Amino acid sequence: MDNDEAELERVHKVARKDERQAKPRPAKHASPADGPRTLAIDVGGTHLKAVVLSPKGKLLVEEVLVDTPHPCPPKTLLKAIDKFVAILPAFDRVSIGFPGFVRRGIIVTAPHLGTRPWKDFALAQALTTRLAKPVRVLNDADVQGFGLIQGRGLEMVVTLGTGVGTALFRDGDLMPHLELAHHPIHNDKTYDEYIGDDVLRRKGVKKWNRRVHKTITILRSLVHYDVLHIGGGNASKITDPPDDVKIGSNQAGLTGGIRLWDSDEAEFAANSEFPAR
Repeated sequence: MDNDEAELERVHKVARKDERQAKPRPAKHASPADGPRTLAIDVGGTHLKAVVLSPKGKLLVEEVLVDTPHPCPPKTLLKAIDKFVAILPAFDRVSIGFPGFVRRGIIVTAPHLGTRPWKDFALAQALTTRLAKPVRVLNDADVQGFGLIQGRGLEMVVTLGTGVGTALFRDGDLMPHLELAHHPIHNDKTYDEYIGDDVLRRKGVKKWNRRVHKTITILRSLVHYDVLHIGGGNASKITDPPDDVKIGSNQAGLTGGIRLWDSDEAEFAANSEFPAR
């Protein structure tokens, strides 16, 4: 067993020991697939999650969750995905939400996984070859946004997890991705450093909330959005959100994966975020 395999086995041993991780159960409202099924994977700095979606985007099984290995170079992530595939139902295509900048299925940055081993890694092509299925990869905040937006007006999405993700949509169409998380917001601190998970743990919920509300005010002035959707594992900790802010389900990082296959080929090719076909 090589070092990567040993690390992956360790991660699976310490991951949550509930039944859904080892043996996914059918979702209560699962229905037979009458079209392509989608394996949706949400790669986070803390957890890896996966589920198989029906053609209409409904969960066919309960999501599977494991701790994200650290370090997590491409080889380690690919082996983790193999583990998901082994216990989940059959699927016809794959959607990946990845925590970094993605261009045409190629990773440009991976700040929470280590950019050096990931830079210029063709994740979509590697998984297409490995799984013999078509694969589309997009920034994880963009994917979660697809699961949260209403498709009307200018909608902004912010994800609060290990770090901070952002996405913009106009009338349901994804705008070019901006890595606002790494832009200074206060005293040379980036969004990640100002309202990321580490700050929540160090400062506590009350002080973290004050920073989140200040960030909302800044984003409102910067973007002039119609609605701000906030998702991610820490979104539920926000108190008294303004009227133009909606707190979304963290499951949107998976269910949004179905939307990566809704647009036609011309739209995907025109958007530098999506894999060229």
